[in-house]
Amino acid sequence: MSGSAEQAAAAWKPKHNPWTVALVVTMAAFMEILDTTIVNVSLPHIAGSLSSTYEDATWTLTAYLVANGIVLTISGWLGKVFGRKLYFMICIVMFTVSSFLCGMATSLGELVIFRLMQGFFGGGLQPNQQSIILDSFPPEKRAAAFGLTAIATVVGPVIGPTLGGWITDNFSWRWIFFINVPFGILTTLGVMAVVENPPWANKRKAPVDVIGISLITVGFSCLEVMVDRGEDANWFGSNFIRIMAVLAVLGLGGAVWWLLHTKQPAVDLRVFKDRNFAVGTALMGAMGALLYASAIIVPQFAQQVMGYTATLSGLLLSPGGIAVIILIPIVGKLMTVMTVRSLIAVGFSLMGLALFFSAQLLPALDFRHLVIFRMSQTACLAFLFVPLSTIAYSTIPERLNADASAMFSMARNVLGSLAISGAAALLTERRQARQAHMVQWMTPYHQPYNTYTDQVQAAVQARGLTEAAASQVAQHQIFSAFSHQVAILAYNEVFMILGIGAFLCVPFCFLFSSIKGDGKARGAH
Repeated sequence: MSGSAEQAAAAWKPKHNPWTVALVVTMAAFMEILDTTIVNVSLPHIAGSLSSTYEDATWTLTAYLVANGIVLTISGWLGKVFGRKLYFMICIVMFTVSSFLCGMATSLGELVIFRLMQGFFGGGLQPNQQSIILDSFPPEKRAAAFGLTAIATVVGPVIGPTLGGWITDNFSWRWIFFINVPFGILTTLGVMAVVENPPWANKRKAPVDVIGISLITVGFSCLEVMVDRGEDANWFGSNFIRIMAVLAVLGLGGAVWWLLHTKQPAVDLRVFKDRNFAVGTALMGAMGALLYASAIIVPQFAQQVMGYTATLSGLLLSPGGIAVIILIPIVGKLMTVMTVRSLIAVGFSLMGLALFFSAQLLPALDFRHLVIFRMSQTACLAFLFVPLSTIAYSTIPERLNADASAMFSMARNVLGSLAISGAAALLTERRQARQAHMVQWMTPYHQPYNTYTDQVQAAVQARGLTEAAASQVAQHQIFSAFSHQVAILAYNEVFMILGIGAFLCVPFCFLFSSIKGDGKARGAH
């Protein structure tokens, strides 16, 4: 870049109010984030409507996550090829078109293809949104802007199942896709009107890194398929899963090696030379994993163990989103008086405590307690998202903003989606382990078992059943109680494991530079 060009770039400022720009681009990102979870509770309805099994219908989730993870990684390169504003608009328009096509699908095959398209174009929305916010706000004002992003990122997965369940129960599963169309049109018009490219985000020559893109595609596709389908396919007992695992390792390992050694990589991994960004990306990935894993566990417990409807279990999550919205401005104030790394450490510590607190599930738990458990988990995210985003980008040069945003968003989304599958698999494993441990007490040689069986049998016989029928009812009831207790113990264990994961993140917070929310250093970098 010439001297005059550098001066022009340094002097560039957005023509429109940065908050207007941030609101418009965050609407687009929110629309895409919502679609990562809004489909979950509608899968039984989709399967029935399209004459497929539930297991086959889950490919609509896998297809979206696979395409999304690939494009998140290379969105910085695509922004160079088309110019950031044009690429952002292409993503919004095609995401909207794909959503309409998903709603119109007449077979499961069509829906999977359209969900692939939706994930492919949706993958460019979050990284571009973050890049635009980074360029629109000076460093000292980015924390407040990231607060708006945090609301979209944290609240989206929270209200997705609630909204999806309500729409499906009251209208049709097709409307969970059609709802994107008016928002997509409005957002496209908004981006056309207020978003502009800074000099370093204009279209420029960007050679196609065929090998790098191919390796990324193979690696992330196989990794997502392996984790998403592993539990149903008996993990490494399946040849298909073993093949996916090998290809994932070869693809991702080869991609890292290639991107570090080629002259013009599809993704510039030099952003990880910046310590703040490297640590921030790792911890953002951990936060994404905790967010998505806990977000799937709570409604699953409510539905499978407590017998809640899809809509009611989704409502458990909503108050947590409100807590985040309330706390974000308070966290913004704290960032001016505390070092950011200390605030992040506090956030992960609170998250660990909240998850340990949630590991007190009981058979007679009421709706209010479940809401309190989930609110305590979600509220901690307010102490993590904004501080992590602020410090991660604090020392990144503007020319690397696009690649940095791509990797930052990729870490959160990919690790989050992997954590959903991982949490489900961990629950299954802990249930099996608990059942194997407790089944030794389910025997006539254990007196409490005999006492409970006799009590139930006597109560049933008092209602007029024969001794044989009463015995069968008693056996059924004691097995039901046994399964219920096994499930509750497994959920408590998973919450404890997630809590330990949160506490393990705390020491890494102190690898950051000592800066406050205004971006000024308070110590050596």
